[in-house]
Amino acid sequence: MKNMPKEKRNHLILVALIVAIVAGAWYMVVYKSQTESLDTARSKRDAAVKKLQEAKLAIKTADAVEAQLCDVKKRLEKVEDTMATGDLYSWTINVIRQFKVGYKVEIPQFSQIDGPRDTTMLANFPYKQATLTIGGSSHFHDFGKFIADFENQFPYMRVVNLTLEPASGLGAPDRERLSFRMEITTLVKPAS
Repeated sequence: MKNMPKEKRNHLILVALIVAIVAGAWYMVVYKSQTESLDTARSKRDAAVKKLQEAKLAIKTADAVEAQLCDVKKRLEKVEDTMATGDLYSWTINVIRQFKVGYKVEIPQFSQIDGPRDTTMLANFPYKQATLTIGGSSHFHDFGKFIADFENQFPYMRVVNLTLEPASGLGAPDRERLSFRMEITTLVKPAS
């Protein structure tokens, strides 16, 4: 380049500079936009393939899901058959009295039943609820077993606002007895 005339050398540098600018502009405008559009097309294709695979899986498992739905409906109907209906107060008291037969728990106090009303356990739940407050006494271990078995046997009933206190005025043999007060909230079977 040293042997070239100054004017020719300047022209060559100018041409090289123009070629570099054009190549850079081509890269920025054409190549980069094409690459971005290809990436977008690839991501859309991947999403469509994933959606297609999910649809194929749903089609394959549709019969199994329908069978599970039928089983769940049957179990729900069995549970609903044992739910509270009619006179809620007497139904709830009878259920508690029949259940407590196998346990060393005394329940002499029953309040009036509150309900049926919209449920507070879950929002937009299709069942109504009723609440009954009961009180009594028992030994701690017997009471704990009673509560656990009660909630396991009746999945639509819950013990809430439980208060435990030492039973007052009892002699030495019964000093391990507790007095309790609790609310039992039960779901009410919807009208068919």
